[in-house]
Amino acid sequence: MCPHCKSDNDKVIETRTSGDSIRRRRECQDCSHRFTTYEYIEKGAITIAKRDGRREPFKREKLISGIRIACAKRPVSSGKIEEMATDIENELVQMGNAEISYATVGDLVMKKLFKADSVAYVRFASVYKEFREVGEFVKLVMEEKG
Repeated sequence: MCPHCKSDNDKVIETRTSGDSIRRRRECQDCSHRFTTYEYIEKGAITIAKRDGRREPFKREKLISGIRIACAKRPVSSGKIEEMATDIENELVQMGNAEISYATVGDLVMKKLFKADSVAYVRFASVYKEFREVGEFVKLVMEEKG
């Protein structure tokens, strides 16, 4: 569906494979808007054990959304965010567990963000670690530098 005019009338103009995904460049036949879609190979169902005890299915879109929020207004490309999400998802699948703790996912995201952008890393950590005081930020940054 075209994100510009919402038409279902589009055509694929380019296809590329990249690891576990297929990138398709499309053009809307109604408004000529060009956009990109990604297709992913469906992997075994993973359940995330949340902090509050709930269980919910792993959702790639939610992972990307969290990374994207942390990277807002930072020099981290959409492609890099997609790559980080793919790497994290692959690591989760390779663990071979049907249920994975939120902490495992959070730690993987923090490792990727630490390498990609220090500000995005601190932003994500502040929510994930539930920081309440500035000193907690300083302690985190000093631990990572040391």
